[in-house]
Amino acid sequence: MISVLSGGVGAARLLRALRGTLEAKELTAVVNVGDDLVLHGLSICPDLDTISYTLSGLNNEELGWGLKGETWRVMKELGDLGGESWFGLGDRDLATHLYRTQRFSEGATKTQVAQELCAKFGVDIRLLPVTNDVVSTIFSTEIGTLSFQEYFVRHHHGVAVNSISFSGAAAATPTPETIAALTASSRIVIAPSNPLISIEPILQVPGIREILRERHSDVVAVSPIINGAALKGPADRLLNELGHDVSCVGVAKYYQGLVGTFIIDEQDAKHENEIKALGMNVIVTTTIMANPDHAKQLAAAVLS
Repeated sequence: MISVLSGGVGAARLLRALRGTLEAKELTAVVNVGDDLVLHGLSICPDLDTISYTLSGLNNEELGWGLKGETWRVMKELGDLGGESWFGLGDRDLATHLYRTQRFSEGATKTQVAQELCAKFGVDIRLLPVTNDVVSTIFSTEIGTLSFQEYFVRHHHGVAVNSISFSGAAAATPTPETIAALTASSRIVIAPSNPLISIEPILQVPGIREILRERHSDVVAVSPIINGAALKGPADRLLNELGHDVSCVGVAKYYQGLVGTFIIDEQDAKHENEIKALGMNVIVTTTIMANPDHAKQLAAAVLS
């Protein structure tokens, strides 16, 4: 079995590529919950939803998030009434959050609801929130303290960040399913997700980092930075603002001690020896998954 530490679009694409090679029962995604929120009284889990929508083929490729064929009548009318409409929830997407909120009110856990939604969307890979507890990624910025979605959506991740913290993480408990998956897996993969805000909230949950450290020879990470830039999102800017090298080498240093094999893009082949000097094996391949053939190459490298 392979377990993949996952957050958002990059993870969803890697899981989709791996699913083309492995049977679903061999794949588990351990998913970030640091960007979850409650808005309009609804419980929203963006990374779990992005991954499930992508794996089911229901994702909105044009927007990069949400569901295809979406309409926006509720948000438009909410905005017309003067309500908070900066966080766009499409009419179809709202049904997901209404269902999750209902199930939480009935006593279901985040893990249970994730499994129920996967079944409804036809997702056969197991998606496990790293914890059922509340963990919130918080940004200290040049304009004050912001929640994840205020930083990412309301301000379009365009304000300078001084530090990042993870409220609730230290007191959180990893789910039994997550611990069982990580300890039973023959390989643990860190997806090409933002290391600071998609992977770090997972590692902050007590016990997770320790498992990776103990099993580092079985851990493979894919760099989300290619030729000094992120393909999507603010990973490159955040690395720079928080004092890390904006390169695949900087990401490798961030994961040092947790990862035995590091996968970098062909454009970064010149950095292979620098990363080897950190005590990691290095695989050089294409890591851009927009092309299906390239996605298959990356999946093969992850499993090699």
